[in-house]
Amino acid sequence: MLDKVVLDKLATVEQRSEELELQMADPEVAGEYSRLEGVIKEHSSLRHIVALFREYRGTIDELEDARTLIREESDRQMAALAREEIEELEGRQGEIEHDLRVALIPKDPNDQKGVIVEVRAGTGGEEAGLFAAEMYRMYTRFAQRHSWGVEVISSTETGLGSIREIIFQIDGNGAYSRLKHESGTHRVQRVPVTESSGRIHTSATTVAVLPEAEEIDVQIDPDDLEIDVFLAGGHGGQSVQKNSTAIRITHKPSGMVVQCQDERSQLKNKEKAMAVLRSRLLAQEVERQQAEISQDRKSQVGTGDRSGRVRTYNFPQDRVTDHRVGYTRHNLEAVLDGEIDDILHRLVEAEQARNLENFGA
Repeated sequence: MLDKVVLDKLATVEQRSEELELQMADPEVAGEYSRLEGVIKEHSSLRHIVALFREYRGTIDELEDARTLIREESDRQMAALAREEIEELEGRQGEIEHDLRVALIPKDPNDQKGVIVEVRAGTGGEEAGLFAAEMYRMYTRFAQRHSWGVEVISSTETGLGSIREIIFQIDGNGAYSRLKHESGTHRVQRVPVTESSGRIHTSATTVAVLPEAEEIDVQIDPDDLEIDVFLAGGHGGQSVQKNSTAIRITHKPSGMVVQCQDERSQLKNKEKAMAVLRSRLLAQEVERQQAEISQDRKSQVGTGDRSGRVRTYNFPQDRVTDHRVGYTRHNLEAVLDGEIDDILHRLVEAEQARNLENFGA
């Protein structure tokens, strides 16, 4: 049974939902598009909780009716049917109570955003660079499976099929809520192609997932920026090489440096670099706020050393293990082809369990 504190919260949510419904029907509100959009968005966010709450009240009423029937009914057959109904209703009551507690947990305000993902080769030399390229492909294939757009912001290649660093954007509603737990060190164990003795090597790749920040999320003073323009290098073609299109932006208060040279347009490179800077500053602020809540919270990426791992990809045993939730699955080829929904689902469930515990459920 839900306690009075939770019931009072639910009643407040329902009242707010009804107020928003009245506002949506108000011609004055309907005449202001931005205001109406905000009202519709807030009402939509409450709809699921209100529906559950009303179902919960209906279930409680049905339970009371069934219990009253047992107390008053002399017919044994009718009483037996009522007991079966009570058992079914009590089971449903428990499910709704759990769903309501989860729904009331304060949501991460960044959950519905797209993401900027940074993948870097860690320890392990060329093998780490090769795995970084495979990780990039894994996230790209995952995004494609969800019909999300992917755009490379910057990349540094070190050899044939090897990547030292790649930064890319995934544009999809709710991408951050699904991918934010990917941040950390990913370890790979396999026999490199160049290893003649068949010895298994261990290398690591680091991943950082940042919520995509808009200008309204992060205010940046232009006077705090130092912008340098230089010739693009690497795989850009001769037309890129001839013009100064690459951009390096230094955010003086934080010391953050971002550069982009993948586009042939100086303006587009600046836009991409600013997008990364905003996302890094937003992530820094989120990190600061969370650190105030939990002083022992570890950094998002860690050192890139083999020991600081969140997940291990073991090729000889065709196995991937996420060490945070103790989940292991096989068919590594499918995982690297973007079939990671089952892993992400367990990480989201673990997050909900922690939040429920903190919520006092």
